[in-house]
Amino acid sequence: MFEIRVICEPDDADLVSQTLAAAFDTGPARQYPTRDGKRTRFYITADHRPTTHESE
Repeated sequence: MFEIRVICEPDDADLVSQTLAAAFDTGPARQYPTRDGKRTRFYITADHRPTTHESE
């Protein structure tokens, strides 16, 4: 398990969060404004998706 920190434009936050959720098993995002208040900073706890091995 690991944590991902993202800083992006507020309009991009949903797309970035959805894209990360498609690539990893993610928990809920904790979202905060950046210090300058112009961008969004969020943290997502994530884990690699289990790999499936097909038998031959």
